[in-house]
Amino acid sequence: MRYLPLTPDDRAGMLARIGVATVDDLFSDIPADKLLKEPVNLPHHAGELAVERKLGALAQKNVPASSVPFFVGAGAYKHHVPATVDHLIQRSEFLTSYTPYQPEIAQGTLQYLFEFQTQVALLTGMEVANASMYDGSTGAGEAVLMAHRVTKRRKAVLSGGLHPQYADVVKTLSAMANDAVVAAPADVTGTEDLARLIDNETSCIVVQNPDVFGNIRDLRPLAAAAQAKGALLIAVFTEALSLGLIESPGAQGADIVVGEGQSIGNGLNFGGPYVGLFAAKQKYVRQMPGRLCGETVDAEGKRGFVLTLSTREQHIRRDKATSNICTNSGLCCLAFTIHMTLLGEKGLRQLAEVNHANAVDLAERLEAVKGVKVMTSAFFNEFTVKLPVNAAEAIEKMAKKGVLAGVPVSRLLPGAGLDDLLIVANTEVNTDEDREAFIAALKGALSC
Repeated sequence: MRYLPLTPDDRAGMLARIGVATVDDLFSDIPADKLLKEPVNLPHHAGELAVERKLGALAQKNVPASSVPFFVGAGAYKHHVPATVDHLIQRSEFLTSYTPYQPEIAQGTLQYLFEFQTQVALLTGMEVANASMYDGSTGAGEAVLMAHRVTKRRKAVLSGGLHPQYADVVKTLSAMANDAVVAAPADVTGTEDLARLIDNETSCIVVQNPDVFGNIRDLRPLAAAAQAKGALLIAVFTEALSLGLIESPGAQGADIVVGEGQSIGNGLNFGGPYVGLFAAKQKYVRQMPGRLCGETVDAEGKRGFVLTLSTREQHIRRDKATSNICTNSGLCCLAFTIHMTLLGEKGLRQLAEVNHANAVDLAERLEAVKGVKVMTSAFFNEFTVKLPVNAAEAIEKMAKKGVLAGVPVSRLLPGAGLDDLLIVANTEVNTDEDREAFIAALKGALSC
């Protein structure tokens, strides 16, 4: 029995009311080559014990990130998350709390969201931050839409150093709205001239720092060039911990800052859920997507918290909404807030320094390997190396030696002719022994 309460007549009536002939017509915006031609080839039903055994056998084929030397980054990073974080977020008042529509009974949720916003604003150097987004990539897409609203223009310029998956999200949202996107070619060295792409139709220029290849960029000239032509600078980051050492985007002139907060408080979690950080200048606050929590006083003069702005489609009329985001990744941003609170400013800087030192150590060891060239001159904890062989093939060989060595650029940019490039991340979890294992496995892969 299929658990569908509608009869064929019910469905026919609904389709007629919508104005389409078939259910397939509801998916007309999805490219034909992305639709399945037949059902997914999965086994039929089985007993619970059989399913557990099958899934257990499949899981054993995975190599857990914590079980081997791990140098994979490119947007998701392995950091140590204190046990206190998981212990606190699993308290029932946090784990089961829902949307804070009624401030009278949601003061705890509203307070930690307010604290989260304060931390994000301080990290990014911006005046106001919202109560989080789905993740960094969808946050980047929302930032572009916000820039369009602010400038009344409909063209975005994307840096060649922007994470390709972030760029794809922007392109997808833009295609649905018939907005223009100008994407610069891949920029491995971080020396592109983006200012030349800005014209009087440009609403924003989107640049990542550190970029996907690890390059640290000076955003000031680009901010000035964009703002001189009435456009906004959107600064993106994928490694939140970098803000512990690198000058904040706000201090460098960014108008909107957006990025991924996974590095702080959140494990890799098989790719999610994550938490998007979003901040902007105060003058653009009413165009920000999502929710903003504010501090106030109640009728008795006691400190309290409320949803100051909730310009989302579930709060106001859809045509007035600035976003269709329907959650703010509450538990993930709580984990972020707890970890940040445990670290404090001094702890954050010290942790960032350890990350950078570890990365420098690995880069120096790699430079000593014959045929290997480090392509990134200024970096935080991630950089790109050029190998004398195909990078994807090399990391497969290294994986067989028990080292997860990084992300080949060809995986992010297939067909771009960058098959010999490897993106390597080295965080605080890596030891000297891990780096020695990396070098030994790489030398073995190059000698095969």
